[in-house]
Amino acid sequence: LDLDADPYAVDERLGADPRLAPLVAARPGLRSPGAADPEELAVRALVGAAEAERLVRRYGKALDAPCGSLTHLFPEAAALAQAEGPVGTLAAALADGVLRLDPGADREDAQAALLALPGIDARTAAVIRTRALGDPDVAPPGLDLPDSWRPWRSYALQHLRTAGELESR
Repeated sequence: LDLDADPYAVDERLGADPRLAPLVAARPGLRSPGAADPEELAVRALVGAAEAERLVRRYGKALDAPCGSLTHLFPEAAALAQAEGPVGTLAAALADGVLRLDPGADREDAQAALLALPGIDARTAAVIRTRALGDPDVAPPGLDLPDSWRPWRSYALQHLRTAGELESR
């Protein structure tokens, strides 16, 4: 959940850039979003919120005691592997260990495994790499980000999104 990064180091590097300086000053210590469940994040990044809710209803385990609108657990990868299309393929790769998104996973290996799966493009892989694997230096395709933002490009993008300068995804 992004607790390894030193927010002072991030702010010092990004705050030195004229474009980012006012954004960093307005939101010092801004964190890059992470995920408690990287496999769930990967599925949600692939299909979006509405489809993820459908998958939860179909493949998720019902709670014995629902809590408000929470009635099911997000399905485990082995259960989602039964789904058709890219979701099933992604879930099977997670369940079989072909794709690892745990804290010790190699980010380059994970990205290569993601891009080898049907339905996962470079942008989706970048979202997963940033949020599930906690990579602080992801530059999604199509964005020409300055090298001076390294190794904190994920944080720079979060500042730009928060300021409304980039479309959120």
